[in-house]
Amino acid sequence: MRRFSAVAVPDAPLPTREAAPSRSPHPARARRDLLSRVNAVAVLLVLADCATLVAVGLDRGVGWVWGGAVAAAVLTIRGAWRLYRRRLWLSWLQDLPRSAASTALAFALLTGISLAVGAPAPDLAAAQWAMIEFALVIEPVRWCVFWFGRWCRKRFDRCDRTIVVGAGRVGVNLATTMLEHPEFGLRPVAFADSGPDPDREPPPLEIVDGDLADAIVRLRAGTVVLAFSHTRESPLVDAAITAHRMGCSTLVLPRMYELHPDGPGIERLRSYPLMRLGTSPTSSPTWWVKRAADLLLAAVALVVLSPVIGLCALAVLVESGRPLFFRQVRVGMDDRTFVLYKIRSVRQSGEDDSQRTWSVVGDSRVGPVGRFLRRTSLDELPQLWNVLRGDMCVVGPRPERPGFVREFSAIHELYWARHRVPTGLTGLAQVHGLRGDTSIADRSRYDNYYIANWSLWLDLRILLMTAGELCCRRNR
Repeated sequence: MRRFSAVAVPDAPLPTREAAPSRSPHPARARRDLLSRVNAVAVLLVLADCATLVAVGLDRGVGWVWGGAVAAAVLTIRGAWRLYRRRLWLSWLQDLPRSAASTALAFALLTGISLAVGAPAPDLAAAQWAMIEFALVIEPVRWCVFWFGRWCRKRFDRCDRTIVVGAGRVGVNLATTMLEHPEFGLRPVAFADSGPDPDREPPPLEIVDGDLADAIVRLRAGTVVLAFSHTRESPLVDAAITAHRMGCSTLVLPRMYELHPDGPGIERLRSYPLMRLGTSPTSSPTWWVKRAADLLLAAVALVVLSPVIGLCALAVLVESGRPLFFRQVRVGMDDRTFVLYKIRSVRQSGEDDSQRTWSVVGDSRVGPVGRFLRRTSLDELPQLWNVLRGDMCVVGPRPERPGFVREFSAIHELYWARHRVPTGLTGLAQVHGLRGDTSIADRSRYDNYYIANWSLWLDLRILLMTAGELCCRRNR
């Protein structure tokens, strides 16, 4: 097994859906861990904005409708500008330009919309004065929130338990800085050594060995910091993906960090810049929107396309008899297996070789009906039932058979990492022409890119590109 990876060894059996091993801690401890990871400063900033908006609205006599419009504009734009983000450096001065600019933008947006719809001048004036008063009042309140957050981190140890990957000189210096400055909200609990380092200093904490995922669970770590070392990049990439898969916040110290400028996604730990990687898509609140949309889309599509599925099944019955549908074991999220359904496109023979045969292109058992079903992807329609059952999503990496998952994971780097999210009917690799007997390495890169950059807009783009592929039958 590659160090820091969660991939199974090639000969190890994959767990079934029902018997999949769980890394979940005891429920009581899980609740404590969840509370320990709540970003209290972000919550206080939201509450401070809400309370200030209510206070200035009452002071200016803004009605409920206009008060709601002001609150919606301010909170939405400030949230979009990441003023409620998780952060290490609680600096009011650092955040002041972003805060002032977001309030000004909300003011301009509300004014422009109100003038466009012909809102009453007195109501608009009251709302504008309320926003001006909010801009003046909220900054001292935010300063108090940041000061209180730093004080709580130092006084009550409100810090994220952190594993530092890399026990060399830079990693030890990072951990020492965290211990000396708890106001940044990180408390190192262990090192995960990523390889030999000739500049190593005696580490102040234990060095855990073995699987990083096990160490994260055992030490109840909420953050993983990747400190570069003299090892090659691959183990660090594996460590980042493992932390991502476990739902940890992941911070990366870039090489040539002395010259690295501040910018979006960059945190500061004293003089060290740390790039914050995104957490697992499945832990995002918008993932529930994706799941709701999947359920709605799959249910509607099954109803609308049921006559098409029936006609396809009838054509299979006429050509080659029963069974009409084909069931096959595939690997989904977290290496759990499930039964995938398709309309049968290959004539039955005495032996089922579907788990060993990679492609049936040119197979004499595929008749005219089967070729048509496969060319038009109509044989995939029953997988909408898998979407309803929760085995799959509409968009995601395509599921593969267990034997090939073990083979590809042993050959292709980071193939195992594509199982961090549920599989899908269509995916980014497929809309770029990677279907059938095409490069597995390219598919893996596209799938991992999809997971790292997932958004609802990316899913919509893939769906539109899939529709284009089905209609125009050309690769993009």
